[in-house]
Amino acid sequence: MIVDEASKTITILAKVNGKYLEESTRHAVVFGQGKFGEKSVFTSLANQNDFYKAMIKIGAKPGNNMTLKNGPETHVEGDKIAISVTWEGASKNHDINEVIKDSNGKLIDMRFGGNEATAMSFNTGCIACLDSCPVGIISNHSYTYGAVENKKEVEFRGIKNVLPKDGTPVSISFKVAN
Repeated sequence: MIVDEASKTITILAKVNGKYLEESTRHAVVFGQGKFGEKSVFTSLANQNDFYKAMIKIGAKPGNNMTLKNGPETHVEGDKIAISVTWEGASKNHDINEVIKDSNGKLIDMRFGGNEATAMSFNTGCIACLDSCPVGIISNHSYTYGAVENKKEVEFRGIKNVLPKDGTPVSISFKVAN
């Protein structure tokens, strides 16, 4: 993990999980050794708890407004986070909306939700979720918790004609975008 306090950016290494170029998931980036390590478009080498600490170090402000109880009715708050992805041979750094498709055509609007205590206790490994989440460090303000799996409002998958093949190493940058 590279933490650049001056530019308010964190960069982590991950690998493409080809399964989610074909199937829907609510997970964008998850630590490979977390409980949900194989459920995301990108499997991270960075631990979610270290990632949370790095977010605080770059001055990001968490929303801390999500709980397991209020999740289905609540949109995550906190600093806006721009996420970009690149890999060897990529033509550019791709915005998350260029590599992950929302079936409804909405933009993915990532926020630093925080959730340090639940992230530690559940140990899912979730760094970035695609609906608002009370466990993930960062999640998508566009949808409430459960929009993908419970309410079936939306599907997310990696865009296979943009992303490289399964197992390809990628570099993912998270930047405070307020």
